[in-house]
Amino acid sequence: MHVLLILNDPPYGSERTYNGLRLALNLVRRDDVDLTVFLMGDAVWAAKDGQATPEGYYNAGRMLRGIVTKGGRVLVCGTCIDTRGLGVGEMIENAQRSSMDELGDLVLSVERSLVF
Repeated sequence: MHVLLILNDPPYGSERTYNGLRLALNLVRRDDVDLTVFLMGDAVWAAKDGQATPEGYYNAGRMLRGIVTKGGRVLVCGTCIDTRGLGVGEMIENAQRSSMDELGDLVLSVERSLVF
């Protein structure tokens, strides 16, 4: 089953992105799930490399790397990163610049879309 998870909120200050990433990590470990995470709006900051969070606090970048390591895809809205001045070279490895066209295609092709 192909699942698309769309995250909108910033990685810190709200638990929506955190909870979306928790669900993504749970889904990506399943053999029957093909997972794509699409970051847009302030959620693009979750893909920023080099995040330093306090001891014992979750790290959104590390969670996204875990998704990629387990075979999931992480796509980042190009317009959203441009607007925020975030360069592709500043993102975690294997996070891919994407577009609304690609998101539209994904929404029409997946079996489940979840929005956080």
